[in-house]
Amino acid sequence: MLIERLGRWFLVRAERVPWTPLVGTARTLLALGTLGTLLATPERYLLSPIVGSVTPPACIGPARAALWCVVPQTHRSLALWVAVVVLAWAASGWLPRWSAVLHWWVSWSFISNLTVQDGGDQITAVLTLLLVPLLLTDRRRWHWQVAHEDIHTASPTRWVLAYAALGLIALQVAGLYLQAAISKLGVAEWADGSAMFYWFNNSIFGAPPYLKPLTNLLTSSPVLVVTLTWGSLAIEFALGIAIVLGRPAKRVLLLLGLVFHDTIALTMGLISFDLAMAGALLLYLVPTEDVRSLLHGLSLPRWRRRPSAQPAASPPTHLVRANPGRVLVHATKEAE
Repeated sequence: MLIERLGRWFLVRAERVPWTPLVGTARTLLALGTLGTLLATPERYLLSPIVGSVTPPACIGPARAALWCVVPQTHRSLALWVAVVVLAWAASGWLPRWSAVLHWWVSWSFISNLTVQDGGDQITAVLTLLLVPLLLTDRRRWHWQVAHEDIHTASPTRWVLAYAALGLIALQVAGLYLQAAISKLGVAEWADGSAMFYWFNNSIFGAPPYLKPLTNLLTSSPVLVVTLTWGSLAIEFALGIAIVLGRPAKRVLLLLGLVFHDTIALTMGLISFDLAMAGALLLYLVPTEDVRSLLHGLSLPRWRRRPSAQPAASPPTHLVRANPGRVLVHATKEAE
């Protein structure tokens, strides 16, 4: 009985096809974040010495299977171009089931072997791993295509594996945002509402010169500083609990989250992190949505939309019964 109930619960929630263009868009964003870092960063910085003057890659333990350790030391540039080709392939969306494992391997190699990395690169490595079961069951030629399948006709194993992957991703991203919000409460500057003042004026991650007039104006007001600081915590907490919210709320939080991370990228320069989190939000909040319905749902609220034209009033029933042909012609002229 319990298994039957779980089956019915799953069928209700898993009626949508899991292999969607939005999943493909998320993959492209994840790949572009890593690809951009590799192409924009000189190799001497990618492999700059770390703590203890150790020159990467540190081929110790599992990291020995990573790309920069597999390629001979005399041909390290080859590893870079192998990574670029794999990431470009993943970003293009061609044959996603064949690029899935390679995409994860390159993303994991990046955080295992290279020096220049941030939280976005670690998130990408985790998400590309969790995507493997979903992508290995993806039969599309391009991940931009809509998969014309049905839960009642498709292989149950493929469907369950795909949705299990999406479920694990949802748990991972929800935990990420909750941890980010709750852990900040233990920091005095976040608790008292002054953290954004220090971040905007940070010598490394602070706002660029062309935004300084705006950030100086914002940080000159204690009320605005507190609003920005606690508002960031509220957004992260809301995204953390979005896993239990309905579809309309998730759509609103998707837009809010994208703007939130775009603002961080604009003010702090964390572009690869922005791309990684944009991909994470798509996989977390709207992976099985139809693109058109999603855009429609993100448009103006219904109470602000212009009302559509009212249909012509229906003629009395006794007239229709008496002379249906004449009434039809009359109603058509009124509608014109």
